[in-house]
Amino acid sequence: QVQLVESGGGLVQAGGSLRLSCAPSGRTFSSDAIGWFRQAPGKEREFVAAINWSGGSTYNADSVKGRFTISKNNAKNTVYLQMNSLKPEDTAVYYCNFPVRFTPVQAGAYWGQGTQVTVSS
Repeated sequence: QVQLVESGGGLVQAGGSLRLSCAPSGRTFSSDAIGWFRQAPGKEREFVAAINWSGGSTYNADSVKGRFTISKNNAKNTVYLQMNSLKPEDTAVYYCNFPVRFTPVQAGAYWGQGTQVTVSS
């Protein structure tokens, strides 16, 4: 059973930064991708970014390119989402997800509990 434990959300002013963390456990993640999705009130859940656990290739949604960076620390078994230049439209609950598939992007079966990110204008 895969478990994804998230942390790092909060309230920040527009233009500020936050870093989210996701600590996966329960299996070997080898070549799979771990990623982040988000869901704003009244909207569908959308893909944000993902990273391959082994090779480190990253994928980002167009809406966050140049502002968000996904990375991992294998020694700490943790995936990070560094969010800079935050905008009010980034306000959402952010979920860690595994395994993320591509072409097209599809969320995997495992979700974290979600962490709230609120950006004030």
